[in-house]
Amino acid sequence: MTEQSKIQITASRRRFLQGAGAASVGLVVGFHWAPRHAMAQKAAAGEPKLINAFIRIAPDNTVTVLSKHLEMGQGTYTGLATIVAEELDADWKQMRTEGAPADVKLYANLAFGMQGTGGSTAMANSWDQLRKAGATARAMLVQAAAEEWKVPAREITVSKGVVSHASGKKASFGQLAAKAAAITPPADAPLKDPAKFTLIGKDVPRLDARAKSNGTAQYTIDVKLPGQLTALLQRAPLFGATVKSFDASKAKAVPGVVDVVQVSNGVAVVAKNFWAAKLGREALDIQWDDSKAEKRSTDEVMAEYKELAKKPGLPARKEGDVDAAFAKAAKVIEASYDFPYLAHAPMEPLDCVVKLDADKVEIWAGDQFQTVDQGNAAHVLGFKPEQVKINTLYAGGSFGRRATMQSDYIVEGVEIAKAMGAKGNSAPVRLVWTREDDIQGGRYRPMYHHVLKAGVDDKGEIIAWQHRIVGQSIMAGTAFEQFMVKDGIDATSVEGAANLPYAIPNMSVELHTTKVGVPVLWWRSVGSTHTAFATEVFLDEIANATSQDPVALRRKLLAKHPRHLGVLNLAAEKAGWGKPLPAGKVRGIAVHESFASFVAEVAEVALQADGTWKVEKIVAAVDCGTPINPNIIRAQVESGIGYGLSATIKPGISLAKGGAVEQSNFHDYEVLRIHEMPKVEVHIVPSKEKPTGIGEPGTPPVAPAVANALMSGTKVVFRALPLPATASKSA
Repeated sequence: MTEQSKIQITASRRRFLQGAGAASVGLVVGFHWAPRHAMAQKAAAGEPKLINAFIRIAPDNTVTVLSKHLEMGQGTYTGLATIVAEELDADWKQMRTEGAPADVKLYANLAFGMQGTGGSTAMANSWDQLRKAGATARAMLVQAAAEEWKVPAREITVSKGVVSHASGKKASFGQLAAKAAAITPPADAPLKDPAKFTLIGKDVPRLDARAKSNGTAQYTIDVKLPGQLTALLQRAPLFGATVKSFDASKAKAVPGVVDVVQVSNGVAVVAKNFWAAKLGREALDIQWDDSKAEKRSTDEVMAEYKELAKKPGLPARKEGDVDAAFAKAAKVIEASYDFPYLAHAPMEPLDCVVKLDADKVEIWAGDQFQTVDQGNAAHVLGFKPEQVKINTLYAGGSFGRRATMQSDYIVEGVEIAKAMGAKGNSAPVRLVWTREDDIQGGRYRPMYHHVLKAGVDDKGEIIAWQHRIVGQSIMAGTAFEQFMVKDGIDATSVEGAANLPYAIPNMSVELHTTKVGVPVLWWRSVGSTHTAFATEVFLDEIANATSQDPVALRRKLLAKHPRHLGVLNLAAEKAGWGKPLPAGKVRGIAVHESFASFVAEVAEVALQADGTWKVEKIVAAVDCGTPINPNIIRAQVESGIGYGLSATIKPGISLAKGGAVEQSNFHDYEVLRIHEMPKVEVHIVPSKEKPTGIGEPGTPPVAPAVANALMSGTKVVFRALPLPATASKSA
C-alpha cells in the first residue's frame, strides 16, 4: 500500500477518535495542559500535593501518577508510571498509580480527543505528554530546593527520589512538594537523553502485582456503600426484542427483593443481595415483543454473505488494473475464509455501582470510555457531564467490551438508580451482569466472510490481488460513523487488508457491509482479527501453488517495508526456519501490522497419527518502538497469543434458527485452558522510535501461523475458524 494511502487510513481513524467524544456527548473536546490543577491549590499543609495534572507527591515521599487510562490487566499503570519516574529521576519504590477522575479537559487521550482507553494507544499517546510532565515536575522540585537552599538550580542533582547539592544539603520529593506546587512551571523543561534512561527499557516490577496477589486491589465488585442494593437485569432473549408486558408479583415475593423496575433494556430486579436478585429475576414473568428482533441463524446469515461475495463490493483500495492483470495471469488462485461471532469473555463480567443524588451522581466502574460514559449518564439524568463523577477502578479484562458507544452497562445502572429514586429509594445500586448475561448479551466481534483471488505470472510473481470482505460495520449507526465510515467503507472492517504492505502491482480490496440485528463491537485487534488470517493463509496458499518458501516469498514482497521485514527475519531466525524438525512436527509463519506495531509469529505444531494436533511453541518477534517495560511487552504478546489461540481452536458464538444465542457460559463458550497454552518466546526488536501499541498486535498472527503450519504438514488448507480438532479433513 502506498504511504499516502496509509496516511489516509490513519487520518481517518484519528478524525474519528478526535470527534467521537464530542459527537456522542455534545461536548467540544480538547486537551489542555493544566499543571496547576485546582486540587493543588486546595491541598492543606501536610496533604499530598498535585505538582501538575498527572503527578501527586505526598509527605511520605510517595509519587502517584494519575492515569487517564484504564488498567485492565495490560500493564498501563506500570508503563505510565515508568515514563514519569524516568524523567522525574524517582526511585521506583516510591511510585504509585491510580485512575484519574473523569475530566476530558485534563485527561483526554491525545489519540482520541476524549478520555478513554483503547486502540493500544496508552503508551503511544502518553509518551511525550508524561515525559514532559515528569521533566516539568523535576524542574519544579529542583527550583524549590534552589530557593530554599539559596543555591543555583544548575548545581542541584536528582537521583532516585533525592534532591541534592554539593554542599551536602539533601531533601526528598515529599519534603519539597508543597513549595514546588506553588512554583510557576517552566515553559519547556528539558527531557532526558534516552542514552541515560535507567528505568525505561528495564523490567521494573509491576505496580499492581502485590495488590492483585494479596486481594487488596479494588474492583467494582469490592465497592460496598451503606445501604447498597444489587440489581440484575432481565434482557430480551432475542436481539431487537422489547418488553411487551411483565408480571413482577412472584419476583417481589422473593425474600430480599426490594423492587422491580422497567428500564430501556429490560426489567430489573433490585434486591438486598445478589442471590435474592437472581432468584427474583428467575421468577419474573415477561412477555416480549419480537416483531423487530433478529431471527436468522448464523448459518442463514453466512449463506447470505456468501451470495453477496459473488458480486463486487465498494472499493476500499484500488491500485493498477486488476482485471487486465488477471487476464494475462499464468495461474489464478482462489480461496474463501469464514469467521464466527466472538464474545470478549473477560474474567470480570460487566458491573458498576451508582449513587444518585438530586443534583449529582457518582459511579464506580472499571471504566474504559470515561467521556462517553459520563456524557451518556448525564443525558439519562438530565444532568451536565460535570455532575457525573466517575471513579475508575481496576477492570478484570475487557478486550474492547467495556468501550461501548452506548455505555450499555453504565446507562443500565443509572436508569435503574433513577427508577428507584423516582419511587423514593435513593440507595446506591450495584448492577451485575452474570456470565450468562455477558456471553449472550451481544457486542460481539462481527462474523465475516472473505473471498480472495490472486493471479501469478509464469515466474510465480503475484501480479493481481482481489479481496472481498463481507460483514457488519462496527461504526454504522453510532456517533462514530461520520468519522470512521467514508464512502461506505468502515475502516475497522478493512484494516489489515486495505493497508496490506505486500508489493503487488494490481490490487483491489472491496467491502460489502451487511445489516444484521446482532450488536457488534471491536474485539482485541478489531479488523486485523480476521484480515490477518485471510491474507496470511492465502499468501501461504500462493507460496505452495508456486513452489516458493513462505518466508522467502514474504521477504521479496516486503523489501520496501523494513519494520515488517525486521520482525519477519527475527522470528524466522529464532524459530530456526529452514532447519529440520523432529518427525511429526511442522512450522508455519505469519506477519502483520496493527496499531502501528509489527509482529511476526512462527507456530510449531505437533501432528499425531490419529490426525489430532497441538500447538507446542510460538516464537514471536515484535517491533513496538521504544520498549518501555520489556517484561510487560512479553506478557502482552503472550496474552495476545493465548487470546488469539483460544479463538483459533475454540468455537465462537452462534445463533440457532429463530435467532437465540446458543452459548451461555464457559462450558459451551470455551476459552483456552492452561494445558493448551504453548511455550512462547518473545523477541523484542531494539528501537529508538516512539512507543506504539502492544495490547493487541500479538493476537492477529497466531491463527494464520497455526493454520499455515497445518497446511505445510498435511497439504490440507483450513479456511475457517475455529480450526478442526483433527487435520485430516478439508475445511
